[in-house]
Amino acid sequence: MHDPKHRDDDVPLHERVPLRALASVSADAFAAILAGPSERAAAWVAAAAHNGIVDAQAVYGQYLLDGHGVERDPQAAFTWFRHAARRDHPMAMNMLGRCYENGWGTAPSAEVAVYWYRLAARAGLDWGMYNYASALALGRGIEPDRTEALDWFRRAAALGHAKSLNFIGSFHEDGWVVEADASAACGYYRQAAEGGDFRGQFNYARMLAARGEIDDALAWLARVPRTATPAFLAQVHAWLSNSPVDALRRFASALSRADVHTDIGRTTT
Repeated sequence: MHDPKHRDDDVPLHERVPLRALASVSADAFAAILAGPSERAAAWVAAAAHNGIVDAQAVYGQYLLDGHGVERDPQAAFTWFRHAARRDHPMAMNMLGRCYENGWGTAPSAEVAVYWYRLAARAGLDWGMYNYASALALGRGIEPDRTEALDWFRRAAALGHAKSLNFIGSFHEDGWVVEADASAACGYYRQAAEGGDFRGQFNYARMLAARGEIDDALAWLARVPRTATPAFLAQVHAWLSNSPVDALRRFASALSRADVHTDIGRTTT
């Protein structure tokens, strides 16, 4: 016998929001839904994605990749990014490139990743510009071309992209394409640091320490662990541990302790 008391869990995610509700929701109300509980947000985004709304398809792909309000499913995420990318959605193009670069939900392919990064860059997306420029600079999936890479980094930086500013700083510090100029590098690192990029924060702190501005360097180093990856933090620890400056070595000790968040203001992620 049919049980009329079906549970919400028995209903596919995208069917939990009636089409009439989706069609009548205001932009403000939809924004509030997205900012609310993750499971409710995922249901609304899934419904919109299944009904052909391309922005929702890109967002739903990200939800599936991150496990935001829905079980993590990289293969499904890849499928939704591909749906939206084929409809010329710039961020979906970029994320499809990320999937191919990292093997998220598909076989990894640096060459195919570059294809999608290039399309996202040409569509005007700062992240696409950054990822395409990174591939060009490092020769990942494409013949290296640092001149073109710097041009794309500059385009992204003009849009306020902090990670691109940091990479431009590296060009100036290392003398890639441009003349080596530590002062110019420091200026770009400062902009990247102020924009929230953890690599920029470290590089700016490194430059400050070299100038003897240890207190300012420590203040920027304290921000790095808030958003840095574990792999990058390991590199930071190694650099600090080998510093001739006592204060920087003490910071390295704090960084390595289990209660690092209380020592240097880290919010673990």
